[in-house]
Amino acid sequence: MKLIILDRDGVINEDSDNYIRSPEEFIPLPGSLEAIARLHRAGYTIAVATNQSGIGRGYFDIDTLNRMHEKLAQQLAVHGGRIDGIFYCPHVNADQCECRKPKPGLLLDIKARFNTVMQDVPAVGDSLRDLQAARSVGARPILVRTGKGERTLAKGEGLDGVPVYDNLAAFVNVLLKQEQ
Repeated sequence: MKLIILDRDGVINEDSDNYIRSPEEFIPLPGSLEAIARLHRAGYTIAVATNQSGIGRGYFDIDTLNRMHEKLAQQLAVHGGRIDGIFYCPHVNADQCECRKPKPGLLLDIKARFNTVMQDVPAVGDSLRDLQAARSVGARPILVRTGKGERTLAKGEGLDGVPVYDNLAAFVNVLLKQEQ
């Protein structure tokens, strides 16, 4: 199985320091839907691992989150793409859960759900916690400049050996070209 793990906010869709709180605020980044569709057509199993502490903070509920993901699925279908699983953490830091990145819980759930190994699985994110979660399970961390990516680069922490791409589409172009 060819598996890829994507963070959501800042990788697939626009991010906000005030949280994405509604389907109306869920706006795909340019080229991200087409990139996911290309991955799907290339035979990838596509999983999303996303911290959604806005639920724990009371900014939106699970029904609203599901509507955001339904919007994503509908928009992907137009491009011939799909996501095979969305894994989210609804908790805040104070909850001390195991699923909130940088802890590995979401990625371990993905591993179990798809009955696969995580060694060298690309895990695309825009923050240090995405990279740390990927490393903790043996996945291959990839940083994009979109979302909080530029801030992550500016801090310069934990980036040793991490390739950096302008956006998800740029990474997918390189990944699929390497497979040819």
